[in-house]
Amino acid sequence: MTITIHYVGRAALVTALMFSVPGAMAAGADEPARATIEVTGYPDPQGLLPDQGAPKAVSSIAEAFISKQAPTLNAFQLVNLLPGANVSSSDPYGLSASSSLTLRGLGQDQIGVLLEGAPQNDIGYYYAYPSQFADAENVRQIALAQGAADIDAPVVAAAGGTLSLTLDDPKAAMGGLVNLSVGSFDQRRAFLRFDTGEIGGSGLKAFVSYSNNRADNWRGAGYDKRQHIDAKLLHEWGEGNRASLAISYNDAITSTYPSPTMADWQASGRGFNFTKRYTDGDTSYWRLYRAPFRNLYFAAPVHIQLSDNLTFDSSAYLQMGHGNSPYGTQLATTGNFLGTEELSQPITLPGAVDGVATVLGNWTGKQRRVGDVSKLTLKTGTHALTAGLWFDYGTDRVTQSYTSIDANGRPVDAWGYQDKAIRTADGRLLAYENQRTVTVTKGFFLADSIAVTPRLTIDVGFKGVSLLRNGRNYLPGPQSTVHVDSVAALPRGAVHYQLDERQQLFANITTNFRTPNEFALYNAYYGGELVSQGTEALKNEYSVSQELGYRYIGPNLSLSLTGFHYHFRNRQVATVVNSGGALVNSTINGGSQTSYGLDGEVDYRPARGFSLYASGEYLHTRLDGDLRVGGNLLPTKGKRAVSAPRFQFALGSTYDDGRLFGSSALKYVGRQYATFMNDESIRGYATLDLAIGLHLAGLIDTQRMDVRLNAINVTNPRVLSGVYAISSNAQDVIGRNGTLIAGSAPSYYIGSGRAFVATLSRAF
Repeated sequence: MTITIHYVGRAALVTALMFSVPGAMAAGADEPARATIEVTGYPDPQGLLPDQGAPKAVSSIAEAFISKQAPTLNAFQLVNLLPGANVSSSDPYGLSASSSLTLRGLGQDQIGVLLEGAPQNDIGYYYAYPSQFADAENVRQIALAQGAADIDAPVVAAAGGTLSLTLDDPKAAMGGLVNLSVGSFDQRRAFLRFDTGEIGGSGLKAFVSYSNNRADNWRGAGYDKRQHIDAKLLHEWGEGNRASLAISYNDAITSTYPSPTMADWQASGRGFNFTKRYTDGDTSYWRLYRAPFRNLYFAAPVHIQLSDNLTFDSSAYLQMGHGNSPYGTQLATTGNFLGTEELSQPITLPGAVDGVATVLGNWTGKQRRVGDVSKLTLKTGTHALTAGLWFDYGTDRVTQSYTSIDANGRPVDAWGYQDKAIRTADGRLLAYENQRTVTVTKGFFLADSIAVTPRLTIDVGFKGVSLLRNGRNYLPGPQSTVHVDSVAALPRGAVHYQLDERQQLFANITTNFRTPNEFALYNAYYGGELVSQGTEALKNEYSVSQELGYRYIGPNLSLSLTGFHYHFRNRQVATVVNSGGALVNSTINGGSQTSYGLDGEVDYRPARGFSLYASGEYLHTRLDGDLRVGGNLLPTKGKRAVSAPRFQFALGSTYDDGRLFGSSALKYVGRQYATFMNDESIRGYATLDLAIGLHLAGLIDTQRMDVRLNAINVTNPRVLSGVYAISSNAQDVIGRNGTLIAGSAPSYYIGSGRAFVATLSRAF
């Protein structure tokens, strides 16, 4: 097995280099004079390493690179080349909600995600779902700050940094774009965008786009469907004033791919899937695991120049979402409980045989969220003073109910609406979980950027955050309400020094905090008994991170090198727990942890239109104490953190001579542990994406017209690509007090298969 992985990595590397060399030779033919190249330079023509000037590590990709990738890819997949980014996708097209992104070993519930300045993370569990984000054709840039979130970013739980998507502005002239794609697994996608140009003499301009994507599951039965709308209205006036409204709507029904344990993987490999045809009593039928979701996002950033020295910025946002993450299970007509209450009367179950019926278990969530960040910035002398406020109000309604299925295994209602759900004899909703949580976040921040000299800038800042959760448990039992209130003081500082016009040094120290997710607040009952005690005595994670970095921005070469160090108290580690049959996001308190490492990236541009990119990361993690498991201590001190590969590296290339274009993207991810005891892990693996295309403008008319072919994961390694659900220990272990701590098996993402996508793009 090791030989296979090594072979895949070498084959991917050789293929990437073979793809790059012809591009370099072709570009070299157009630019024979080396002296001209050295003098003129080619500053990042392909969007792999845009110039940066922030006093922190920031990597990004721009439209020139994004436009060469498969248009089906989501934001996580697009940043896979960047240092520290470890992406696990369940399907090649990025349609499934089963995906993962870690940065420097920190999971996606530790990464703040922003679209036009508005948060995209779930308010209860901190996860973000990239299949719901804006279409790639509308994204101008994706920035990845691996360590420090901006002080005004409306996020908590961002020790892993931020992923920020910036939408393209509406075009100045009326026009549009049509993309048509077909691909492997019967993939079909259409994208249409219309730009209004300036509307009359108002200064307003807008765009609206619609996409429709469908693909069969690449393994197992089933298919995914996604409809998406993006729109943006922009008004610019005066000297730098601008106001915009961005709208993003997503309507999708996507598959949940089953996640195997190591034993499952060794026994079945990629054949570990849900069943294709329904038989009586089958709870693994694929139609019982299709998740419908609808989400609507609004973001309204405003920038106003109040005077020569004073500016006002505001970013208001509104989010609404509803969906179901269903699963197959069985119910009996008798012997049921509602919370701790035993139901004396039998329930009605259509299709029951001998008092038992297979049903759809629903895990429905309905969220509403509104917020705003506003700030004033005053420039006076050598100071740039900033003061701002953040307010966020959200509600999360979570219900685990049950819905009947027909004789063919089709759910009566895949959305899990309560009016079609199974009820008790006296008309109440039969539910395993039934709760509503209100989350209120308030914050303020003060910052000063001091230009000590023309080359030296010192930033200092302070952010205070209060996070309040009030909840109601509607199940009969000892718990009716929950309440937790957390307050955090988050100071920070940074230094930036411009050595010369091309070289920079920077250093920063940043603090972050997060509360455990809302699942930890509530009691869980099974068979009328309390099986999990909700608690309001929750310990918040608190972290301190430092970075020290160097940048060089040259005419033909740009590079960045960053050393980093983290220390965590009460490290919150994401996992998935089985809650009455539903797989629910939760966290484990991993105690104290220390991490340090080195990130680097370099972009070399030897000729016009050609770019070579490389990135890498070394990461060392250490658990500083033993993990408490029940009343025992698991001997984890000195172990490595889960989902934290020690080594990653990537190689990329892009080429565009005005007619022929293409790209390559090779990524290697090292070994990852799945347990705190480090007694189970997945091996390292490599993936390779390729693209080649033609610009056809001038052959038919002058309008932009492209055709391209993308090969996703072309070497098709059969690997486990990431950890889906961690465990404390996979094997039985004797704890510190001498008693046995039973092992439990973690589960994993299966790396997606090979896919090809052909796209015809036409502007009008």
